[in-house]
Amino acid sequence: MLKLWGRNNSVNVQKAIWCLEELKLPYERIDAGMQYGVVNEPHFRKMNPNGLVPVIEDGSAVIWESNAIVRYLGAKYGKGSMWAEDPAARAQSDKWMDWCTTVYWPPMRTVFWGLVRTPPEKRNLEEIEAARNKAGEILKILDAALAGSDYIVGNELTIGDIPLGAISWRWFGIDMERPPLPNVEAWFKRLSQREAFKKSVLLPLN
Repeated sequence: MLKLWGRNNSVNVQKAIWCLEELKLPYERIDAGMQYGVVNEPHFRKMNPNGLVPVIEDGSAVIWESNAIVRYLGAKYGKGSMWAEDPAARAQSDKWMDWCTTVYWPPMRTVFWGLVRTPPEKRNLEEIEAARNKAGEILKILDAALAGSDYIVGNELTIGDIPLGAISWRWFGIDMERPPLPNVEAWFKRLSQREAFKKSVLLPLN
């Protein structure tokens, strides 16, 4: 059985869990990271020398980096659904996955860590507010891309929605001011109605 190493409150682990749930693949999840430790133990470092989650073991394949895991699962198990076989179509999903990593997540990470994982007395409110404003501006790009589509690449869920959706729960799940983004809001509502998303991503933020 496929094994997934990582705690379920990690945004990156949630990407892998959500993908597995959408594909209805049997798997075993082993808690690792933060309060669970494990990541510095020799057997884990052998799998991922970076000491980070998630990691999956699928037979002889050992894969780390969350987007790489989602791509692997899509390629192996999601052809015809979440994984487009046409390279040009698949690149549309790929570009949004990379956009998440390089553009969307950096300010959202500051907001999330600042408002969820940092005690109030230690928060840098000026930094958090700047990041919140930046994330709001960045999401206008996503809002425009979603105009006329149910999901980021047309009207069916693809691997491109996975990182976007996991990060966007941090955007919508934190009690803070947000600019109106009607297409992003409608897309996130659609995601929130999916059983796999409810089970894997819509968990208490901590």
